[in-house]
Amino acid sequence: MNNFSLSQLFVLMQLSDSFFPSGSFTLSHGLEALVQEGQLHSWEDVLVFLRLLLLNKIATADVVALIHAYRGSAKDDLDAVRAADAQLFAQTLIEKTREMGRKSGRALLMVACQTWPDSQLETLEIEATNGKIYALHPVIFAVVGRVAGLSEENTVLAFSHSFVTGLLGAAIRLNVVGHLQAQKILRQLAPDLAAIYPIAAQLNLDQMWSCTPAIDLAQMRHKKLAYRSFAS
Repeated sequence: MNNFSLSQLFVLMQLSDSFFPSGSFTLSHGLEALVQEGQLHSWEDVLVFLRLLLLNKIATADVVALIHAYRGSAKDDLDAVRAADAQLFAQTLIEKTREMGRKSGRALLMVACQTWPDSQLETLEIEATNGKIYALHPVIFAVVGRVAGLSEENTVLAFSHSFVTGLLGAAIRLNVVGHLQAQKILRQLAPDLAAIYPIAAQLNLDQMWSCTPAIDLAQMRHKKLAYRSFAS
């Protein structure tokens, strides 16, 4: 392995590590509500929950926006990045999800500006501060991945892996799975993680879609829980 490929491997590991402070670890994406309501009981239930999110939302909406934002960033076309950001915001119907996407995206942007100084990131940070863009997490992640030197596909992989490990961490904290079961789930999700890029790469922004109604409703009910450990 040459130095360049080793460098990219380190970046991929850094961005996909839950240690990276983007704020996404505070999100359960409806998992907390489903657990408290007794609808998820086992690691198999968590596996199904994650597969539904990955294939019916992440691959067909979040990552589609990420890919188009990455391509815009690669061409130094921030209008394309803004278009991906606006389209994903319009496609995200749940207010709390939009809100948390903005918060985690801006947290990621703040950290990235200090870690990988770049004119695009600086411009986006100013626009986010001034309310000119939403700065949703997948869109900012795309630009950060490009700036840090990751390929388009590896940026998708880092994003998807980070998403899954974040939710598995939430499942552990909610006591619905143990650490060994979480590793078993992650291993079984490997084919699904590999399938995300080919699915998303063929879709235009106006072809984005999602269909996770039970999970969406759980996210809406989250704010009414008697106690909450997560922001969503």
